[in-house]
Amino acid sequence: MERIFLDHASVTPVDARVLRFAEPYLAGGYGNPSSLHSVGLEARRAIEDARTKVADLINAEKEKTILFTSGATEANNLAIKGAALRNIGKGKRVVSSAIEHMSVLNPMKDLQKNEFELTTVPVDSSGIVDLEKLEDSLTRETTVTSIMYANNEIGTIEPIREISEIVHEKGLYLHVDATAAAGRIPIDVQADGIDLLTLSSNDMYGPQGAGALYVKIGVRIQPILPGGGQERGLRSGTENIFAIAGMGEAARIAREEMGAESACLSEMRDNLIEEILKIEETYLTGHRTKRLPHHASFRFSHIEGESILLLMDAQGIQVSTGSACSSKTLEPSHVLLAIGLKHEEAHGSMVLTLGRSNTIEQVPRVVDAVDKMVDKLRKISSLGKE
Repeated sequence: MERIFLDHASVTPVDARVLRFAEPYLAGGYGNPSSLHSVGLEARRAIEDARTKVADLINAEKEKTILFTSGATEANNLAIKGAALRNIGKGKRVVSSAIEHMSVLNPMKDLQKNEFELTTVPVDSSGIVDLEKLEDSLTRETTVTSIMYANNEIGTIEPIREISEIVHEKGLYLHVDATAAAGRIPIDVQADGIDLLTLSSNDMYGPQGAGALYVKIGVRIQPILPGGGQERGLRSGTENIFAIAGMGEAARIAREEMGAESACLSEMRDNLIEEILKIEETYLTGHRTKRLPHHASFRFSHIEGESILLLMDAQGIQVSTGSACSSKTLEPSHVLLAIGLKHEEAHGSMVLTLGRSNTIEQVPRVVDAVDKMVDKLRKISSLGKE
């Protein structure tokens, strides 16, 4: 049975072209980029080449605005804690949306130990941030506001340019977690008015173990991992050359192929949505049109998410019931609760995220598998129809 992987929001397989490009740095590129001899300089050139490619992907003003990290979680921590603590003289208030990833929400909650005040802004039923509530939440003492570019669980794309205007009228810095969006839709940090932006290698077909933080020129942050002074002194530690080189190449490919790839994935996404919504008591989560091109997410009445995942996997199809980073808890997704679902409704969710290995020919098999899964689980469900 052919395996159909539909969980690209949790990880994307390393593109074969990326692996071929970066493999020499794993097998033989052992230089330390901080060393001044020829072997070290070769490693340094690989990192700077990757920095340029990542900067080009998001239209950063200069290559030096890109800082490499171990992944999106570290980049989010560096952006939020680094900016809040460096600018503590401006105020001790931070703001986020209610549907941010836990690698944003938890660092903000951690700041409360230093007497920061955290405000979470509500979203509407499709996941769009309430702009009026956002404006009301901001003051001149707000140092960091973090709103994700697009949500990884429901696929909704936020109005970042409007958000940026509101933040900069009252607050200091806007941080945007672009993990789910980068390489899927165009991002222009200059036109969008973004101060800090998080990227992840393994979410755009690069190796795991690398991420990046864009820091706009003039934005002040402090390191949260002090050491030898790598990455402009803001992220110390010997760089992971293989992962960083691979991330750069993945960014280059994404920049060149994003348009055609997204058009293809959008067609598959729309077919899946149209067919799966024909199943009785099935509902789309997230915005119908303002959503990522590869993302389809649903909730089903009278069944539970863990059973959905297991039964789909038994049919050779890998899906998700929410964020892979928070799947270890039995609590319903905070994202689904934030868009107004009841606990029992939030438990019956399924997320399908498409990727380069998927084809339009797979759609009928996926739809058939979902139909069989829903029918079987409803027959044995303890949530019975009211």
